[in-house]
Amino acid sequence: MEFLLYIRVIRIFVKFVFNVLENMETNRRQFLKIFGISTLSGLGSIPAIWAFTQHSALSTQHFGKRWAMVVDIKKFKTEDDYKKCIDACHSVHNVPDFGNPKDEVKWIWKMPYKNTFPEQEDDYISGEMKNMPFMVLCNHCKNPPCVRVCPTKATFKRADGIVAMDYHRCIGCRFCMAACPYGSRSFNFRDPRPFIKEKNSEYPTRAKGVVEKCNFCEERLSKGLQPACVEACKDNKALIFGDLNDPDSEVRKVLETNYTIRRKPELGTQPGVYYIVGAKEDV
Repeated sequence: MEFLLYIRVIRIFVKFVFNVLENMETNRRQFLKIFGISTLSGLGSIPAIWAFTQHSALSTQHFGKRWAMVVDIKKFKTEDDYKKCIDACHSVHNVPDFGNPKDEVKWIWKMPYKNTFPEQEDDYISGEMKNMPFMVLCNHCKNPPCVRVCPTKATFKRADGIVAMDYHRCIGCRFCMAACPYGSRSFNFRDPRPFIKEKNSEYPTRAKGVVEKCNFCEERLSKGLQPACVEACKDNKALIFGDLNDPDSEVRKVLETNYTIRRKPELGTQPGVYYIVGAKEDV
């Protein structure tokens, strides 16, 4: 009897999701592959989900712009240097402040070296480097695993490399959070609107049950502006942003003259955020 009830619940859930997807491009067969393998294996089996994803979904289009960011961590010398970048981002995008780490929603934040680059831990790395907080955010990967597993295409990759979100399509399944190897996504377990200090009417607020993350300030880029965090750090140029496909862009010149690393490169996601660890003449 319990087994029949379980089957009925599964059928109701699948029917509900099909209704959600009715006017979307996602075809039902692809969803069933994702849903079926997730039900059998659990959310921890993300590599299994990838194996069932169509190859075309993993390909990347190489035309137009390819936005990227460079973080010059040595330019962050004081607590205020970090704070002004974080505050600029969170205020522009109506990021709530719940006042506790359990419900915390974050788009850009600081994290210790050992957590930022766990695969590069070494006994002989300088104490200064080990204790230095690193600015982290969504990496807007060239091969984003979050996009592959989203059943409603609420998370999608734009032609310019930005991994964007359609909040209205998000059903709160959190597959994207499980797939992201960088912990770059936050979930609204509570209604975030009462916890926004000062609402920005030019950017939408989110609802309870919705995932959110950094969007590289796509709304500002469309107006010819730099991301809010980059604008806030313009005095010391701790953050550099630009088009990787433009050989004359500042971001390309910085990458050519400095030695940089990216987070978890062994995963093949090809992050769009780089960290300067030294000038090339020092390497």
